[in-house]
Amino acid sequence: MSKIIISAAIRGAHNIVNKCAAKLEEAIGKYGENQEIGFPNTAYYLPIIYSLMGTKIEKLKDAVPVMNRCKSLLPPVPAEHHYMPYLGPGLDAGLATLFAEEIFEAIRILEQPDFYFYGEDLIEKGAEKIWAGPADDVIMRKRGVEFVDGSAPGFAAIVGSAPSVQEAVDLVLEYQKKNLYIFCAARDIEGKSSVPEQLLEAGVQIGWPTRIVPFSPDISGAVFALGFANRAAMAFGGVKPGAALKNLIYNKDRIFAFVNALSTIPDEWYANAAGAINYGFPTITNQNIPQILPTGICTYEHVVSNVPMAELGEKSIEVRGLKVQVTHIDIPVNFGAAFEGERVRKDDLYAECGGGKTQAVELVTSKRMDEVEDGKVEVFGPDLADLPKDKIPMRLPLAVVVEVAGRNFQPDFEPILERQIHHLVNYAQGVMHIGQRDIAWYRIGKAAVEKGFSLKHIGTILHAKFHQDFGAIFDKCQVKLYTEKDKVAEITALARKVYAERDARVEGMTDETTDIYYSCTLCQSFAPNHVCVVSPERTGLCGAYNWMDCKASYEINPTGPNQPIEKGETLDEKYGNWKGVNDFVFKASRQAVSSYNFYSLVYDPMTTCGCCECISAVLPMCNGVMTVNRDYTGETPCGMKFTTLAGVIGGGQVTPGFVGHSKYNVCQRKFIKGDGGLKRVVWMPKILKEELRERLIKRGEEEGIPDLIDRIADETVGVTEDEILPFLTEKNHPALSMDPIIG
Repeated sequence: MSKIIISAAIRGAHNIVNKCAAKLEEAIGKYGENQEIGFPNTAYYLPIIYSLMGTKIEKLKDAVPVMNRCKSLLPPVPAEHHYMPYLGPGLDAGLATLFAEEIFEAIRILEQPDFYFYGEDLIEKGAEKIWAGPADDVIMRKRGVEFVDGSAPGFAAIVGSAPSVQEAVDLVLEYQKKNLYIFCAARDIEGKSSVPEQLLEAGVQIGWPTRIVPFSPDISGAVFALGFANRAAMAFGGVKPGAALKNLIYNKDRIFAFVNALSTIPDEWYANAAGAINYGFPTITNQNIPQILPTGICTYEHVVSNVPMAELGEKSIEVRGLKVQVTHIDIPVNFGAAFEGERVRKDDLYAECGGGKTQAVELVTSKRMDEVEDGKVEVFGPDLADLPKDKIPMRLPLAVVVEVAGRNFQPDFEPILERQIHHLVNYAQGVMHIGQRDIAWYRIGKAAVEKGFSLKHIGTILHAKFHQDFGAIFDKCQVKLYTEKDKVAEITALARKVYAERDARVEGMTDETTDIYYSCTLCQSFAPNHVCVVSPERTGLCGAYNWMDCKASYEINPTGPNQPIEKGETLDEKYGNWKGVNDFVFKASRQAVSSYNFYSLVYDPMTTCGCCECISAVLPMCNGVMTVNRDYTGETPCGMKFTTLAGVIGGGQVTPGFVGHSKYNVCQRKFIKGDGGLKRVVWMPKILKEELRERLIKRGEEEGIPDLIDRIADETVGVTEDEILPFLTEKNHPALSMDPIIG
C-alpha cells in the first residue's frame, strides 16, 4: 500500500475529527445537549452512522459517544521511519472521517438552516443558491429505486474542479450518457471553483432532474453521496441498521460508484477517499499521486492516478467494473425478433454482401482495454448511400469486425458473440442475414435504405445488443465494417486462420479424454422433455454451441441452461452411453427419458427439440443413412421433407431411426459411429454437400475413401431410395457392403 496515501488519509482524518469534535462541543455549549439535530425529512437520522452503527442521532448528546468512537478509530499518524502502514488503519480513519462529518453537517443545518436549498429544483446559470444538501426520503425513494432496477447503475462522486470548463462539461456528459448520477462536493483547494460551478458557467443545467447533484461546496458534503448509498441498501436491499458489513458489501456489489478527484488533493480529501474505499468505491484521478493497485476491498484497483482528463471517464468505469447499459438502439428501422424471419426478395433488394456474389466475413476478436473505444462504429469504404443509384441492386464485399475488451473477457467467448450476429442483424426490419463466419450473406431492402438504414447501423445494432445480452463478460465494444475488396480479402484470410485455431481446440479433444460434458436446455419451453448434451465430438444439434462454447456459457452464467455433467461410468463405448449423463437426463427431462446414445440413430438416439440444423434418417433399402439440412425444402429419400421430420421427432422423444444434429457434427469423428459412421451416409442435399465439401473430403481421406463425397447421392440423382440405389451401386458406396444397419 502507498505510505504517502495512507499517511495523508490518517492525517486528514485527525484534522477532520478534531474539527468536528470541537464543533460538537461548541454546539452543546451553545444549544444544550438536548437540542435536536438531523437531516431534514428523513427517517434514517444521520444515515451513515445509523446504517453502519445502528445508532439514532436525534439530539446533540446522541452524537457524543459516536464522536468518541471516531477518536478511538483514529490510528496514530505513521512516523517517517514507519515503512509501510497497512490499508486497515486507513480504512478505520476513513470511517471515522465520515461519522464525524455527518455530525458536522447536521450541526451546520442547525446553525445555518438556509445554507442548502434541498429539493429537486433545476439549477441554471445565475442561480443564487446551488448547493442541494442531503436528499430527503422523497427524493431518495424516487431516485434510489433507479439504482435497484438498473436505470441508474451508480454514481460518480466528483470533488474539486476540472482543469478547464470544457473538460468538466465533457466528463459529466460522458457519465450522463452512461446513465450515471454525478454527485459533487468540494471546491478546489483554493476555494475558487467546483465542477457544478464550471457546468453552470458553461450553461449546463444541474440538479436532480439532470442527475448532476451539487451537494456541498465542502468536502464534508461527500457524506450526502455516501449516505444516499447507505439508505438505498436499507430501503431497497433489506439491510438492517447496524449491519455494517452487509451494507458495505451491498454497496460494493450493487451500487457502482467511484470517486473522481480533479484538482490538488489535500489530506482531508484523502481521508474521505479512504472512507469511500470501505464501500468498494475506488478513486480515479488526473492528479500526480501514488497509486494503490492491488485488489482487495474494491473490485479492482483502489487508487488510480495520472489519468488524462480525456480518458478519465472511461478509465473510471473500467476500474469500478461498471457494465454499460444500452437501452436504446439508434437505428431508423424497426427492430425486434418479429422481423427475424423476414425475407428480402429480388425486387425489393437494394444491396447485398456475400452469398457467393461477393465475399462477406464476420469476426469477433478481443483487444486490450486501451485499444477499444466503446460505441465507436466505423465504415471503411463506400456505404449504402455512396452507391450509384443506377446500379441498384448493388453487390459489395463486406467484413464485419467486432473488437471487444474486458478484464474478464476470454478468447473462448469470441465465437459465442460471433454466432449472435446472425439473429441480431435479422432483427432489423428490411435486413436479411444468412450464414456466419466467412459464408455470411447480407441482403438489405430498398425500404430500409429509404428510411436511412446504412451499413454503419449494423455496428450500432451489434454494440447495443452485445452490451444488453452479454455485458457481463466484457466492458467495451467497437465495430469496424470494411467494403473495399482488397481489405475484405485480407480480413477473410486472417479470420480463416482464427476459425481454424478455434476449431482445432475442439478437434484436438476427444470424448474419451473428457470427463465433463455440458447440458443445453434452452429449448425446453416448447420441448419440455428434451435435454441436449454436448461433448467435444458431438456439438449441439442446433449448431450454435460446441463443447467450448458451453463451457464458456457456463462460466458466464453458472445457473443458465449449460450445466456441467460428469459423464461417469461408461456403459456402452460403441454407442456412447454413460451413467452420469443418463442420471442427469432423467432428472432434467422430468423423468421422461432414462437413457440415450450419443453415437447412434438406430438404437436409442439422443432426443431432438425440432430446432436442429439437420436430421438424419435410416434408409433400409440402401443400408445407409440420409441427412437433410433445414435450408433444403425439397423431398428426401425417406419420404418426408425436413419440416415433416422435425414435426415427427422434434418433441423431445427418443425416436429410433431418426436423430437431429448440427451440420458440423456430420464430419465429426463420432458422428453415428455406432452405426458405421460417415461411411453410412448415402444421401444429402447438394447445398449441404457443398457447404461441407472440404471437411467431407478430409474425413473421407481419414476413412480411407478419398472420393467418398462423390459417392454420396443428392437430389440431382434422386429423392427416393429406388432412384438413388443404382447410383450408389455404380459408385460402389461403402454402405452397400457393410453389415445390415437394422437387425
